[in-house]
Amino acid sequence: MNNNYKYVVLLGDGMADEPLAELGGKTPLMAAKTPHMDALAKKSELGTAVTVPEGFPAGSDVANLSVFGYAPAKYYTGRAPLEAASMGLELGPDDVVFRCNLVNILHHQARGFMHDFSAGHITTEDAHEIIAALNKELKSDQIEFFPGISYRHLLVIRDCPRELAEVALMPPHDIIGQEVVDHLPDNFGSPLLQLIMSSQMIIHQLPKFRERLDRGEVTANSIWLWGQGKKPRLDPFSELYGIKGSVISAVDLIKGIGILAGMESIDVPGATGYVDTNYENKAAYAIEALKSSDFVYLHVEAPDESSHEGSLEKKLQAISDLDIRLLAPLLKGLDENFPAYRILVMPDHPTPIRLKTHTSEPVPFMIYDNCKAYAGSEAGYNEQSATAANNHFAEGWRLQKHFVAA
Repeated sequence: MNNNYKYVVLLGDGMADEPLAELGGKTPLMAAKTPHMDALAKKSELGTAVTVPEGFPAGSDVANLSVFGYAPAKYYTGRAPLEAASMGLELGPDDVVFRCNLVNILHHQARGFMHDFSAGHITTEDAHEIIAALNKELKSDQIEFFPGISYRHLLVIRDCPRELAEVALMPPHDIIGQEVVDHLPDNFGSPLLQLIMSSQMIIHQLPKFRERLDRGEVTANSIWLWGQGKKPRLDPFSELYGIKGSVISAVDLIKGIGILAGMESIDVPGATGYVDTNYENKAAYAIEALKSSDFVYLHVEAPDESSHEGSLEKKLQAISDLDIRLLAPLLKGLDENFPAYRILVMPDHPTPIRLKTHTSEPVPFMIYDNCKAYAGSEAGYNEQSATAANNHFAEGWRLQKHFVAA
């Protein structure tokens, strides 16, 4: 590691994709307007990395652990515990925390289908009203709900029985349009199933949401539990890689990884975790953070959310905004403030529009060093040019050491 350097990981969540016929055989990353990434690609190191090892779920939890530089096989205990760290929740050794989404389930002819994993991207204010109602009716010495941001919340079960901790529940964004009964616990008496059913009755008793549902609006009408696990332990990033840093994200999961790694989590005004996020503020806050530390993990959720919605238009816009509204001012700030810096640009995992969910294929990365020119590629930064570089990290978590060691 060169102590004179500043380091930025620019993470476009779910940015990688497949070639699409409607884009003339291009991927969204190839088709979007990305003049700054493409200019960097001409003088950067390109390659691919496996961020989701075989046998692990293709989620942002596993993938971002890898990008942060933590081997999932050693450190991964589940998604929700990483988010719990961001929210400051104290977990005992036998406590299990579940991700608790607010979702919209569409009922048709006595059947329920997962309609919207984000409850219409419910506002945080509305979501907190629901979580408060759930706690009022369901909270006990063993069970408690914790409010997060938008549709993303947590449920903690203290001294959780093993049979509950090991129940397999699918992420709601993976079962859009599918009948929910196929993805619920088999045991009708399961406390998890009872909590889900109780939540539906409680939400329907809240006038604001009952009226919205009666008007046919997409809003919350149920919770969905998944991604559970016990408290993890990460070795400090500063001990593993010799530098201290910060994390910038609107998503509790990413904040939680950073906090467990010993980083400072920086809240950015206007950061939403969606396509309306404030890209310019993220760039400005990253530059400011680098004045007192050497490393920033700068996460953008918008491409992933757009993919889960199946919106090609939004995904193209999210990638373009990441380039023009975030990367451009970030580069300007780096050039004006720091004589030596490196940027690692990459997704955590692919989220193909066609599938509306994550996959575990290798992802493209690009490392730009303002003090060192690489051969690069005239084809820009995308999946194909990165693969053509024939520079592959079969264990993606090792890429972090390669990035900061140069």
